[in-house]
Amino acid sequence: MASAAAQPAALSAEQAKVVLAEVIQAFSAPENAVRMDEARDNACNDMGKMLQFVLPVATQIQQEVIKAYGFSCDGEGVLKFARLVKSYEAQDPEIASLSGKLKALFLPPMTLPPHGPASGSSVAAS
Repeated sequence: MASAAAQPAALSAEQAKVVLAEVIQAFSAPENAVRMDEARDNACNDMGKMLQFVLPVATQIQQEVIKAYGFSCDGEGVLKFARLVKSYEAQDPEIASLSGKLKALFLPPMTLPPHGPASGSSVAAS
């Protein structure tokens, strides 16, 4: 197929699991772990800086893996892969679990305020 580079082959759920596992494994490679640690250190747990420093490194690590499966080696390829994974999450708990593990590698844990979502007003405890 001549358009294989432009249009990634649709991955089956089983193939998506394999690619997700490979992407997660790529984050554990020593050189990538160092890159991610440096990016996290630069971000200092600030969400804006996470987007500036951590997300680009995480995207590059993913690109290195998914390009072998027909996804373009740019941000668009990563987005297409993410959409494909998202489409399988509801159908396959293992894909949902792997996707959660992948997100946890580069997104900080979200913590809610102790009284639920805050709207800026104070809540008096009785």
